[in-house]
Amino acid sequence: MTPRLPYRPATAVAVAGLLATACGGGDSRPSSAAEKPHGYVAGAEEASEAQWRLVLAGDDRVRLLDPATEKVTDVAAAPGVTGVRSDGRFAYLTTSAGMRTVDSGVWTVDHGDHVHYYKAAVRDVGTVPGTPGAITGDQAVTAVSGGPAVRVLDRKALEGGKIPAARGIPGRAAVAYAEHLVIAADDGTVRVHDRQGAETARLTEPCPQARGQAVTKRGAVLGCADGALLVTGKDGRLTGTKIAYPGRVRAAERATEFHHRPGTPVLAAKAGDRGLWILNLAAKSWNRAGSAPLTAVSGTGEDAPVLALDTGGTLRSYDPKTGKQGDKTNILKKPNAASVIQVDTARAYVNDPAGRRVVEIDYRDGLRVARTFDLAFSPQHMVETGW
Repeated sequence: MTPRLPYRPATAVAVAGLLATACGGGDSRPSSAAEKPHGYVAGAEEASEAQWRLVLAGDDRVRLLDPATEKVTDVAAAPGVTGVRSDGRFAYLTTSAGMRTVDSGVWTVDHGDHVHYYKAAVRDVGTVPGTPGAITGDQAVTAVSGGPAVRVLDRKALEGGKIPAARGIPGRAAVAYAEHLVIAADDGTVRVHDRQGAETARLTEPCPQARGQAVTKRGAVLGCADGALLVTGKDGRLTGTKIAYPGRVRAAERATEFHHRPGTPVLAAKAGDRGLWILNLAAKSWNRAGSAPLTAVSGTGEDAPVLALDTGGTLRSYDPKTGKQGDKTNILKKPNAASVIQVDTARAYVNDPAGRRVVEIDYRDGLRVARTFDLAFSPQHMVETGW
C-alpha cells in the first residue's frame, strides 16, 4: 500500500467535532447508569467523523478494509459470493443460499441539524433466506426488492446480531423514506406503507415497470419506464413528481439501477451498453453522456463530477449539469466486469480483481490516483459502509 494519509477536509472535520461535542462528546459511554448522553448507543463508540469501511469479498472470504488505517480485517468464510450491497451499516452478500449479512460496525445517524458517527465490533450476522436484490434502509427497517415481493427486515434485530423473519409486501421496487415504505407494484401503482407493512396511502403519479431506486436529501427516486418518480414529503404527506426522459428511450437503454454518493441528488445509471444517464434532481432533468459500454458509474455530488468506468479500464468524469466529458485516466490494466465505483465525501474507490488491489481516486483533483491498496487476495466484490 502506498504510504499516504487519507484526505480529510479540515472544515468537515471541524464541523463534525463541534457536532460531536454538542451531542455529548466523542465517547458515547455514560458516566453513570442514570446518565446517557444524547446520541448514546449501547456497545458503540461515537466518533468525530465518518468511519468509512470497504467490505471486500473474494477468494471465498469476506474482509473489511479501513482506508484511514489501511488495515484489513478478516471477517468470515464466504464462498460463492456474486454481489454485495449495503444499507449504510450492513453489507448484504449475494450467495446461492440467500443474503449473507455482515455488520461492518460503522454507521451514521443524521438528525437533520447534526450528525452522529458510530463504530462498533465487526461481526458476521448470518444469512437472510430468499433471493437477494436491491437494498434501501433507514434506522428502523431495510427493504429488499427485486422479486415478486419486497422483503422488510427489522434493523433492530440485525443490530442485535439476529436474522429477523422478513415481512413480504407485493411490489417490484421499494424505498425506505420519511418513516414510510414507498413500493411500486406490478401494475404501476405506487403505494405508501407504514413500517409494519400496512398500506396508508397511494400516490397519484404511477411508475410503470419499476426498476431501480435511491434515497437522497431531495427525496426518494423510483426508476420507471417513462422516467423517474421523485417522491418528497411535507407535513407527513408524500407526493410523487415524474421526471420524464428527454424523448423516446428504448427499453434496453433505460436507467434501471442508480448509483451515487449516499444522500446526494445527482444519480448515475448505465444507459444499456451505450454511455450513461445523469439524473439531476435539483434541476429535475436527465442528461445522456458518453457512448461507450461501461462497467460502473456513480454520481459524487451536486457540484462534483459524475464518474464512469469503461470496459477498457479508463475512468472518465462528466459534468453533472451538462453531461460534458472532463478528465480521464486509465486505472485498470486488466479490466473486470465485477469492478464498481464507491464514493464518499472525499474519495472514490474502484476494486481491481485482476490486479489484487483497490484504487483510491481524488475525484475533485482531475481523477488523481491518491493511493493503491495492494491486497493478498482478489477483491471480486466491494461496497462501502459507514454512511
